[in-house]
Amino acid sequence: MARLTALAGGAALALTVTLALVALPVAAHEHPSGITDLVTPAVVRVEAKARVDITLLDHVGDLVHVERSYDVPIGVGTGTVVSPEGAIVTLTRVVKSEQDVAVHAANRIFAEHHDVRIPADFERHSLKDDVLDRHLKQCYPPLSSRATCIIDVTTDITVFPNVSPADPKGLKADLVKAGPRPDSPAVLMTSSRVVGSVGLPTAPLADKVPEAAGAPAGVAGFLGRPGPDVPYTVEIAHLGRGGGSGETGRPFADPDKKVDEPVKLAGLADRGMRGAPVIGDKDGHVVGMLIGGGKAARMIGVREITGALTKAGIAPRRGAIDAAFEAALTRYHTKYHTEAAPGFQRVLELYPGNVVAAALLKESLAKRGGPEDLGARKAAAPADGPTPLWPFIVAAAVLFVVAALGAFVLWRRGRAAEPEPVPPPSATTQPSPAGLPLDEGASQTVVVRRSQPFAVIPRQKQAPAALGSPPEASIAYCTACGMRLGQAHRFCGYCGHPSET
Repeated sequence: MARLTALAGGAALALTVTLALVALPVAAHEHPSGITDLVTPAVVRVEAKARVDITLLDHVGDLVHVERSYDVPIGVGTGTVVSPEGAIVTLTRVVKSEQDVAVHAANRIFAEHHDVRIPADFERHSLKDDVLDRHLKQCYPPLSSRATCIIDVTTDITVFPNVSPADPKGLKADLVKAGPRPDSPAVLMTSSRVVGSVGLPTAPLADKVPEAAGAPAGVAGFLGRPGPDVPYTVEIAHLGRGGGSGETGRPFADPDKKVDEPVKLAGLADRGMRGAPVIGDKDGHVVGMLIGGGKAARMIGVREITGALTKAGIAPRRGAIDAAFEAALTRYHTKYHTEAAPGFQRVLELYPGNVVAAALLKESLAKRGGPEDLGARKAAAPADGPTPLWPFIVAAAVLFVVAALGAFVLWRRGRAAEPEPVPPPSATTQPSPAGLPLDEGASQTVVVRRSQPFAVIPRQKQAPAALGSPPEASIAYCTACGMRLGQAHRFCGYCGHPSET
C-alpha cells in the first residue's frame, strides 16, 4: 500500500511539473555584452564660463570709471547624471580653470580703454609707459587699497541634456564640490527645472573597476552641443594593466594592438569628451571617467567618483524613469518587441524627449509582429483561441495508467514473497506424538514399521444397561502409536502397524 501511495504521488508530481513548464514565464535577462543604453540617456554636455564684471578706475587724466563685462570660457566636457534631482559628475578642469580670469579681464579692459597692445590672454604683461605700466600692475589681482580695478567673477555652468528636440538654453547648474586636481571629479547640481515631473534619467555606478587587463568598455559623450547633427558618441575601448585609482588613473590598451587607443581617446577628450563615463562591458554600469588629452588618455576609477559624491553629501540613486526604461530595455534585448514598445512609450511619458528611448521605440514598432519578435507568438495566442486541454488530459491519463500498472506489479511481487499462513489446528484434529498437527493433505501414505513388544489390553466388560440389550464390544488401541483401533482393523490407520503380531 505504501508503494502504491508513493507511485501515485510521483505521477501527480510529474503532471504538475509538466503543467508548470507550459506556463513558465520568460526568465530574467542579463544585459548582453557591450550594452551602453543604460548610461547614454544620462550623458550630458557641460559648458562652463566665467562672467567677469570689471570696473577700471582711470587716474591718468580725468577720473573715469570704465565698466566692462566679459564671458571667459573655462572648459567644455561631458558629464553623467547620477540622481534624478540633477546631481552630475564631471572633471574639475571642465568647470574650474587653472588660469586667472581676472588677469584676462584686466588685459582686455586696459587694451581697449588706453588703446595699447596687450594680448588678451591670461599672462601678466608690462608696458613701456611707466604710468600705464604701474596702473596695469595695480589692476591685476590680488587687489589692494591702491587697486585701479574692481573685479567680480561668477562661474556660469550650463548642462545640455540628451533630449530631442535639443534644448538650446540648457539647464543651469551650480558647482557643489570641486576636486583638488584638474583631473579630479567635480560634483554639480542643476538649479533650474528639469524636463518632466520625475527628474532626470540616471546612470548606474559599478561597484568596482574590472581587474582583468584588456577588459572591454565603452566611452560615451558629446563632441558638441546635442542636436540633430551632433548625436552622442560611443567609442569602444579596452582597459590596460594596473592603475585605476588616484591621480595616475588607468591606461587604455588594445589587446590586439590594432589601434592606439590612448591616442584615439585623447583626441576625443580634446574635442569635448573629457569626463565622459567609461561603461563596463559586463553589465553596462559606469566604471570610471575619461581623463587626459593630447596623446595620452586614461581613466580614473569609480571609487574616485563615489568618494567625490560622498564629500559633496550626495547619494547616487536611480529613479522612476530608470526603472521603466530598464524594464523596457530588457524586453527589447530579449526580442520581445511587442511588449517592449509600450515600455518605451511609458518612458517617453515620464521624460519627453528621451533620445535613446525614442530610437528604441521606433525600432520595436518596426519589428513588432515580425519574424524577429518573440512576443508575436504570445500576442497571437488569443486570436487562435484558448490553448486546448486534450494534450494535458491524455498525458494525465497515461501517467495514471502507468502508475496503476506499476502498483499492481509491486502488489503481485509482494504477495509472492509473503509466506502462506499456517492454519490453526481444529478441535477434531488429533495431535501427533511430537505435538505437531497431522498432515491431512499428504499425497502419499508412508508406512512406518516399528518393532516393539505387543501388549494386549484386555477388553473391559460393562453391564448391560437393560435387559435384552447386547453387550458392548471391548476397545483396542495400537501398541505403536496409541491410536484407537476398530474391531475389524488389522493395521493401524495412522501408523500402519499391524494390530496383531
